[in-house]
Amino acid sequence: MNSQNMSIYSVIDPYVYQTLQSIEGSAVVVQTTQGSLRGLLKTVMPDHVVVEVSGAPFFIRIQQIVWVHPQA
Repeated sequence: MNSQNMSIYSVIDPYVYQTLQSIEGSAVVVQTTQGSLRGLLKTVMPDHVVVEVSGAPFFIRIQQIVWVHPQA
């Protein structure tokens, strides 16, 4: 059996992470490189967020987010 060393690199933007944490639990619109989602920002992690849309969770990598707009 061969053992391989694997390195995983993830870029964490502390300002984006902290800003997203400040609006966790709010209704948001998230524009990604693939389109936009409108829902509830349920979870914020250093590398991804979870947006709940009509009861379904969407896991979005922070690196793929273009902008986020909190809803009133």
